[in-house]
Amino acid sequence: MTLQQLRYIITIVETGSITTAAQRLFIAQPSLSKSVAELEKEMGITIFNRSNRGVYLSEEGTKFLSYARQIVEQAELLESEYKSAPPPNRAFAVSSQHYAFVVNAFVELVREYGRDKYEFTLRELKTAEIIEDVRTHRSDIGVIYLCDFNREVIRHILQNEELQFEKLFTAEPHVFVSRNNPLAKKKSVTLDDLKAYPRLTYDQGVKNSFYFAEELHITAESPKNIVVSDRATLFNLLIGLDGYTISSGVLSTDLNGDNIISIPLESGEVMEIGYIITADRPMSELTKRYLEHLSVYISNYSR
Repeated sequence: MTLQQLRYIITIVETGSITTAAQRLFIAQPSLSKSVAELEKEMGITIFNRSNRGVYLSEEGTKFLSYARQIVEQAELLESEYKSAPPPNRAFAVSSQHYAFVVNAFVELVREYGRDKYEFTLRELKTAEIIEDVRTHRSDIGVIYLCDFNREVIRHILQNEELQFEKLFTAEPHVFVSRNNPLAKKKSVTLDDLKAYPRLTYDQGVKNSFYFAEELHITAESPKNIVVSDRATLFNLLIGLDGYTISSGVLSTDLNGDNIISIPLESGEVMEIGYIITADRPMSELTKRYLEHLSVYISNYSR
């Protein structure tokens, strides 16, 4: 086993393809495939499963990748300590439901890092995709929420995938509406108040289970429904169609301006917002620092 072979494995996982990885590594695809096969034989495991669509990590490969990343990162740190070369690029990725505070903390992390070279990733995704990203180590953490309606189902899925959920904060449900929406004059609203307005929800793709919905009370009666795929579109429709969406109530005027406001929703539910991580993988220093930024932003908002 060599460091080069470990770097090969990491690159294949990052690109999702042996062919693409070979191009990035500037080596022939057969040579890369041979190197992977030799490593699998030496370790006595199957790192990648093969299919008509390419390769994907096996269960053994997922665990092997965690150790491989640690070894390569430690080797890079060792080299940077004793060589005159600049420190290695650091990578961090977070996958999340559509929350402004996730973006705010990400911005602070990038600003703080302050290096000439880095590779950070922020993905706002469907709930099932977030879980898959963390399971396959495509992202270091994922940000989702639990409530009484979805908690049992989501926790069961996380347990099966060997992921764990850590709470960040609990939020009372609110609705986001345009400042010009007639509901904006109310101190609070009920589900009955909302029936006259279009309900905006985020698309959950082929795994469109109610339990994966980002919005509370997804099964409540709503005559007018619009499904969107991104936050910018949703906010535009809040303004253009006097629509509403149910969320945590945490808004960012820095990112979203002041045309959207948050109104408390009278409800027996609460949102337990937190992050998911792999149970058997050490948390990187960048991940820890990101969570610190996240906690500071949430703490400042709640005061």
